[in-house]
This record gives sequence, structure tokens and C-alpha cells, in this order.
Amino acid sequence: MLTPRHQALLATLAGMTVGVAVFGTVLAINGNFSGGGTPSSQVVNSQPVQTPSKGDGLQADSLQFASEAFGDDKAPATADVPVGWKSTQTGTRPKYVDPTGVWQVRFDVRGSDESPADLVAARERSIDEKDLKVISRDGGTLIYTYEDETRGPRMGLSTFRPTADGEGTVAEITVGGRPQDEAGLRAVLQRATETLQISGAGDTRPN
Repeated sequence: MLTPRHQALLATLAGMTVGVAVFGTVLAINGNFSGGGTPSSQVVNSQPVQTPSKGDGLQADSLQFASEAFGDDKAPATADVPVGWKSTQTGTRPKYVDPTGVWQVRFDVRGSDESPADLVAARERSIDEKDLKVISRDGGTLIYTYEDETRGPRMGLSTFRPTADGEGTVAEITVGGRPQDEAGLRAVLQRATETLQISGAGDTRPN
């Protein structure tokens, strides 16, 4: 038969055992048992790049623009492009792409002796894409759609800016996206055209 002293000692040992078990459980739950683990209850917040869905379209009123410099020493150029669109190259043929890779604007400021009308016709002939449909080829601007094997339906707008005498071309600007992006693509093209300046090439903006 246990004496009162033995009973008190057993009760103390039982309490210590329960306390150690509870403490160990808490540490295991928090993931800090080894002192270097990541708590299992930790929530990692991430902000994935939002790629527009097929039903979304590039909205003109959602765009903000900033001036970008490109060209070369003989003909430095500047033009406004949407904020956040980046180019991996400068020079005379830069291409600015949005973070999702859906939309782009490309410049070519090398110039040509051919007229905008001739270059529109040449560009139309050079496009080798499935289901090519030309929407318009007026005013030195070619507007077209086609089917890309990996990206689906696409739309392109290429405009060629004339020299002062109208005989040659000082620059080409092309924007690309999807058919549902047409309003936004037109806004990007218009802003780029209105703000394009090429030193030494005269005023490249349309009359």
C-alpha cells in the first residue's frame, strides 16, 4: 500500500509526463522541433503573373505610357510605349513586350526608299501564317488577323510613316495581340505614332 508521500511523488511524475507530451506536440505542430524547420502553419503569399484569359481584351483606358529611347548614333529616336512593357534590345529595331507576353509593339527606324503603300503590299505578301485575313491596307497601315499554332487567334497592325515628300518611309511601327485586344492595340499604335521622334529624320508624325 502506497504511503501519502509515494502517492504525491507519483502524481508529480505523471504531471511532468503529460506536460512534456503536450510541449512536444506543440513543437511538432509549429514545425520548430528541430529549431530550423518552417512552421507547417505558415502561409506563403505569392502574386503570380496574371495572364489575360481568352475573354479579356486590352482596354485603351487602362494603359499608361512612358517615353523610351532607342535608335542609334546616326538616328536616335524616342516614342511612348505602355508602362511595364520591356525590351531586351534597343538599337533601330526594338520590340517592347508586356510581362505576360500577350501584347507587343515593335519599331523599325532604319528607313526605306520604298513608299508606305509599297511596304504595306510587301508586308502582306511576306506574312506566312495560317488563316491570314487582311482587314485593311489603307493609309499606309496594314491590319490583319491570323491563327498561331500555339497562341491561337492573333491580330497585327503595321503602320509605315512616310518621308516629307511621301516617296519613302522613315519608320515602321507594328503592334500585336489578339482580336479582342483591337481597341487597346489601336491606342498603343496611335500613341507610338504620335510621339515617335527621330533626330535627323524630320517630323515622323502623320499630318
